[in-house]
Amino acid sequence: MQKEKTIDHVLRATWQAVAKMYNEQAAKHDSSMAMAFVLLTIDKENGTPSTSLGPLMGMEPTSLSRILKSMEEKGAIYREKNPIDGRGVLIKLTDFGIEKRNISKEHVLLFNEKVRETISEEKINNFFEVTQTINSLINDKNIFKN
Repeated sequence: MQKEKTIDHVLRATWQAVAKMYNEQAAKHDSSMAMAFVLLTIDKENGTPSTSLGPLMGMEPTSLSRILKSMEEKGAIYREKNPIDGRGVLIKLTDFGIEKRNISKEHVLLFNEKVRETISEEKINNFFEVTQTINSLINDKNIFKN
């Protein structure tokens, strides 16, 4: 089987191309794609519990901790005690973080706009249907059964 013809290879190669594109843009703003993803995931108004960020982003806690520490050092986020659950911590955006979030959002919207200008709505809908089915197969453990 040729690797170019396998679904997993095409998904991975495409994602790596997207990630490289976003990282190149983020580097122009002293950031990374991962930081931009965090900025876009944090609730702009109320902040987001630190324990919710990892699952929302599909990221491991250790990787997320490193990114959050770096973002805090750069002044994009700050931590605040959760008023609802005194044991928890909310991650909130600073004004600088909101500014960086807006830049990240512009890049994401531009990418989506360019793709939608080039690919028909029907093909985009098919793409979402295919990826949803793949995710369901994986989540329902219907690929590698014991």
